[in-house]
Amino acid sequence: MTTLAILPIKSFDEAKQRLSEGLDPSTRRALAEAMFSDVLVALRRAKLVDQVLVVSRHHGAQQIAGGYGATVVEDDDRGHNPAAVRGIQQALELGARRALLVPGDCPTLTADDLDRLIRQPTGPRSALIVPDRHGTGTNALLLTPPDSLAPAFGPGSRARHEANARAAGLEVQTVSAASLALDVDTMDDLTAVEAALQSTHGGAAHTRGMLRQMSRSRG
Repeated sequence: MTTLAILPIKSFDEAKQRLSEGLDPSTRRALAEAMFSDVLVALRRAKLVDQVLVVSRHHGAQQIAGGYGATVVEDDDRGHNPAAVRGIQQALELGARRALLVPGDCPTLTADDLDRLIRQPTGPRSALIVPDRHGTGTNALLLTPPDSLAPAFGPGSRARHEANARAAGLEVQTVSAASLALDVDTMDDLTAVEAALQSTHGGAAHTRGMLRQMSRSRG
């Protein structure tokens, strides 16, 4: 079954505004680029991801995406959920049977976790929901078919996705994936990612390098 990953990404200059209490604009931009690159590496290494679609209007993100073999879909900058819908529409045009929506700020993401998610047995109309570390947000959606559920990311999205999926008559599963639980929106999130990376070896090379630079700057 063809599975396309969809990764909406906004301008790095506009990303991670909630980190402004601890990071200056240039550092936020570099961190956003590093995390995005690490997510692309994991997607490229996943055996069961057939193609990656990056939805963005930002030239820098488009260049990085192309360098990792992703297909770029031009975004009209109406927000994350419209960008996800745009990716879903493109996935359908390409003949995908399933769509995996992932964020660009989960640098600990591993190919093994992605393949485990995609291997989960699901019905012909289903939504597999991966929550964030707080249990309230959504860090991934695996949709069969791709347009079976309208993306509704944002605060409280886990419960919203579960309720909307059931209302649509879909088979609903909520599953944990350790490497997908850690997205970065706040300084507390960044601390959690840093701790996770310190306890492991390998992976997230770009983010590890960026964190080392930040540590040297602080020192």
